[in-house]
Amino acid sequence: MPKAVGVIQTDGFPPVLAAADAMVKAGAVTLVYYGLAERAEFLVAVRGNVSEVNQAVEAGVLAGEETKKGAIVSHYIIPNPPDNVESVMPIQYTSESEPFWV
Repeated sequence: MPKAVGVIQTDGFPPVLAAADAMVKAGAVTLVYYGLAERAEFLVAVRGNVSEVNQAVEAGVLAGEETKKGAIVSHYIIPNPPDNVESVMPIQYTSESEPFWV
């Protein structure tokens, strides 16, 4: 069964750290990507069942907004990403995330 993907983009490191922490604690999701975007913006992506990803992204956005420095730039959830999106973008499960698959 395909897994949803949820992504949060932040301005600065503190909100992405807070968002990632809240996401994996709030839902049964696996962190599959973390990276630097443009202009000191960061991305964090999680995968899991749609309901869990929705819950995790909501918690991540709230946590990121509560940080004193930085801000949430955007967030998005894709309930069922097609295979061609998975093959081109860094949202697939990897050997590094394997021990944490849910």
